[in-house]
Amino acid sequence: MIFLILLAATDLLTAIALRQHYYTRVKTVFYILIILHVILSLWLWMLFIAVRGYSGAFDSPGNIWNRMQLTGMIAGVVVPRTILVLTHFSGKLIRLRDGGHIYWLTNSGLSVSAVIFLMITAGTMHGRFNFRTDEAEIKIKGLHKDLDGLRIVQISDLHLSGFLHHRYLLAKQMDAVNALNPDLLVNTGDFITYGWREFNDFDTILSIAKGKYGSYAVLGNHDFGTYHPYFTETDRKNNVLRINHMVESSGYTLLNDEHTTVHVNGARIGLIGIITMGRYPDIIHGDLDKAIMDLDSVDFKILLSHDPNQWELAVAEKTDIDLTLSGHTHGMQMGIFSGKLKWSPSKYFYPHWSGLFLDNDQFHYVNRGLGVLSIPFRIWMPPEITLITLRKE
Repeated sequence: MIFLILLAATDLLTAIALRQHYYTRVKTVFYILIILHVILSLWLWMLFIAVRGYSGAFDSPGNIWNRMQLTGMIAGVVVPRTILVLTHFSGKLIRLRDGGHIYWLTNSGLSVSAVIFLMITAGTMHGRFNFRTDEAEIKIKGLHKDLDGLRIVQISDLHLSGFLHHRYLLAKQMDAVNALNPDLLVNTGDFITYGWREFNDFDTILSIAKGKYGSYAVLGNHDFGTYHPYFTETDRKNNVLRINHMVESSGYTLLNDEHTTVHVNGARIGLIGIITMGRYPDIIHGDLDKAIMDLDSVDFKILLSHDPNQWELAVAEKTDIDLTLSGHTHGMQMGIFSGKLKWSPSKYFYPHWSGLFLDNDQFHYVNRGLGVLSIPFRIWMPPEITLITLRKE
């Protein structure tokens, strides 16, 4: 009810503020802004009604899509409107005796609101689809000669319901993966956001991408139904079984606290995968000791671990794993990502939030994800496909 009142109040008061500020001075601007205001209001109310009136399975792709769009509209429309209303009517209150309002204060509110609206619009229309391939060359001391030049392609955090109306774009990225000629394709989890229904028939698209020596994946914390508001414990167990099946139908070998050996000519790679459950800050990591048990006689060890904080907790200087690949952070889908200047608020929760890190002879790479979570935009934090090339030092 409070949210409904907020929507109605900001809707009405924004229209009043625009009229009081522009109507007697620049009618053309007023009419343009009021038309935009009405269009956004209709869109916002349609989403609100669709979400509040929905009665089907919570994790249906359409419902998750609508909820994400509504969150985006709140950030891009309701928040700017609230800022405008507060600045304009504060000016009205200060000038209560004299009448009128403080023009510079209203203009300031309009400017801030416009910047927020335009940033979120750009992040929704362009930023979330500004896919890029980031490349990293890792030099390994004593690397087996048959692994020199090995190409590992990593994708992560697809959150497939976000591609509901953009399947062709996801298929295009799978083609882009194949164009990189991966020897190994790995996926570090979070295929879905809430539940198995979001997977829909995306397995047919994901199966387009393949690694020469196989495709491998682990499950992220979202894949366990952690965030589904109505799942019982039985539902969560059923969800995991279904997700396992769907991931395997997508062409992946799923590693649940286990390892496998990949033969590359005369070399052997130990590929390890551990599950990730829970939610921040109570993330639950899989059994790494179990996963690496009896894995000794290999030439190179790779760990797939969804949560990057697992590396410092249990991998670096505690194991002989050469390379760990993670995802999870999304770079919080906003920040600064340009050349050498890289910053995201996620750094305060995940010291390794994006890119390549090194501790002695152990490497850690964190992928920013290919999809979006909760909000339908990325602001200066592009989605990523990673190409890692191993080189003998």
